Parts: sequence; structure tokens; C-alpha cells
Amino acid sequence: MGWLLAGQAAFAQSGEELERDEVVDVELVLAVDVSLSMSPAELAIQRDGYAAALVHQQVVQAIRDGVHGKIAVTYFEWAGETSQRLVVPWARISSLSEAEAFVAQLTAIPARSARRTSISGGLLFAEKLFDDNGFRGMKRVIDVSGDGPNNQGAQVDVTRDSVIGKGIVINGLPLMTNSGLTTAFDVPDLDQYYVHCVIGGPGSFMIPVNEWSQFPEAIRRKLVLELAGTGWPEPVATGLPVRKAATGGAGYDCLIGEKMWLNRSRIWDDN
Repeated sequence: MGWLLAGQAAFAQSGEELERDEVVDVELVLAVDVSLSMSPAELAIQRDGYAAALVHQQVVQAIRDGVHGKIAVTYFEWAGETSQRLVVPWARISSLSEAEAFVAQLTAIPARSARRTSISGGLLFAEKLFDDNGFRGMKRVIDVSGDGPNNQGAQVDVTRDSVIGKGIVINGLPLMTNSGLTTAFDVPDLDQYYVHCVIGGPGSFMIPVNEWSQFPEAIRRKLVLELAGTGWPEPVATGLPVRKAATGGAGYDCLIGEKMWLNRSRIWDDN
């Protein structure tokens, strides 16, 4: 009988916690790559791009147009398997002033790069951020940007499948600029890598960035699509495409990053 009472008490407590959670339209995790392949200038472009997008009129309007007119957002930066840094904790955004307060925290300290690239590590870190965050969204989204394939940690497509199996959508922003400190581990079709191996869940999509000049528009457009769930006219100047997730990773080697790292390590060992 004791176990039944304990179970009822735990269920009641869980219900109370749900009641205390603030209801929002979207719980959004912004997961941003700061691996060493990103130059200091590119890290600054990323930060500035996110900061400008979050206070942009179209993004704020997309938030206001939601059922509840508010979202919850957090921002962290990632690199290797254990290299994740929470930059801005969960915060509600329902107005321009709240967006500006979020951006003030975001721009208070500069980005700090780290070694290796573990998209899977970033996804696992992002997944845990949804636990007991004080919000209850109509949907939960991880928005991951990166300039290379996974080369450390758990297999990325397996991790992706685990995360989306919990009702979380993963969208992507592959950075195909090829202008960082090194391109030794770049893949020429990073957009296809994201389509087959990274993004997933209902309505998931990615927007590739081929030049850094496209980044501000790409992140702004991506946020509007995530928050409003509505279409956006194709921009005349850049024609940035929106690509949906593929059905599984069949036909694409989702271990390509790990294999490239292993081959490079063997070359170093032989010299």
C-alpha cells in the first residue's frame, strides 16, 4: 500500500510542477558551434547575427503572433564532446524589451573557441536543458549551427534519433563558408550531411549558409519559420533554400567526420 501512496504523491507533485511551468509557444535551444575551425571574426559574426535576429521586427512579430505570444529561449556554445558552455540561461521573450534583455546577456562576454566537433555532444547537452526549465511549450526545438561533421563522441544520427524520439525537433544551420582557420575536416556537402544525419522531427528543416554575408538573413529567416511555423517568401538577393530532413540516413555515411579524423590521425602517426 505504501508504494501506491508514494506513487500517487509523486504523480501529484509532477502535476503541480506542470501547473507551475509557464506555458509558451516554443521552447527553443540555440546551439552554436565554436570549434577551432571558426575564426575569431566568424565567431563574432555568429554572435552578432543571433543578437540582431532576436530583436528584429519580424522575429518579435512572429513571437507575438503565436497562440500565447511568448517563447522560452536559451543559448549555448559547443565544440568537442565535453565542451559546452551555457551563455544565456532560459528566459521568456514576449516583447522587444525582453528580447533586448536576452541579447544584452548574449553580447556581454565574447565567444570562446574549443577543440574538436561533437554535434552529438551538443545535442545531448541541449536535450537535458529542457528538463525542469520552468516552461512548457507547445513544441520543443533545438536549433543547431555548425561548420563541419561530427568527429567526436556518440554517433550523430543515432543521437539525433534518440533526441527526436522524445518529441524534440532538431533544425540546422550548416555553415558552408570554407573560410575558417582550417578546412582539413570539411565536407563539401555539409548541407546533405545535416539533411541525412543531424536534423529530424516533425517539420524539421535546415538552411545552408554559403557566404557569411548570408548569415544574418539565414538566422532571422530560420527563427521566423521555427516560431511562426509559416512560410517566408524566397529572398530575391540570396535565394536561401529551406530543405527538409531526409527519411533516415540511408545512402549517406553519417560517420564521415569520424573517418576523416581517424585518417588524419594515422597520417600524423606515420610522420
